[in-house]
Amino acid sequence: MSVRKIYTQGDEVLSKKSHPVTKFDHKLHVLLDDMRDTLIQADGAGLAAPQIGILRRVVVVSDGDTITELVNPEIVATQGEQNGLEGCLSVPQKYGMVKRPMVVTVKAQDRDGYFFTMTGQEIVARAFCHEIDHLNGVLFTEYTNHLFTPDEIQQIAEEEA
Repeated sequence: MSVRKIYTQGDEVLSKKSHPVTKFDHKLHVLLDDMRDTLIQADGAGLAAPQIGILRRVVVVSDGDTITELVNPEIVATQGEQNGLEGCLSVPQKYGMVKRPMVVTVKAQDRDGYFFTMTGQEIVARAFCHEIDHLNGVLFTEYTNHLFTPDEIQQIAEEEA
C-alpha cells in the first residue's frame, strides 16, 4: 500500500463534515490500508480520512499494539473525565490541554460493513473522540485556549521531574 500526504491546519478539507461510507469495496480496503501505513509512518495514535483529503467517515486508531479500523463510527456511551495534553498529525508540533471522557464506547462498521461495538479507555478513548471530531470538521484546537510548543512541553516535563 502507500503512505498518503497528511493535510495540516488551514487546509479546507479539515473543516468539512465527512460523508458516510455506503460502499464496502476494494476502494475502501485500499483507503484503510493506506491510512494504516500513513499512521504507522507518522507514529500517531489515530488518523481520520479527512486528514488525508478524503471526506469519508473512516478512522484508524492505534493502542500501541493494534490498529483498529472504524467505518461510520458513532460514540454511543461515555464515562468519567480526563484532562490531558493532546496533539494532532494535522497540527504538527503543537499540543493543548483537552478534556475528554475517560471511557468511550463506539459503534462502527468494519471494512466489510459488519457492525461492532468497542470500548476504549484513557488514550484510546481520547483518540476515538479526537478522530470522530475530525469527521465532523473539528480540530482539537477548538477545545484548548493555549497551544504548547515542543519546547514548552519539554520545560513542563523538566519542572515536573
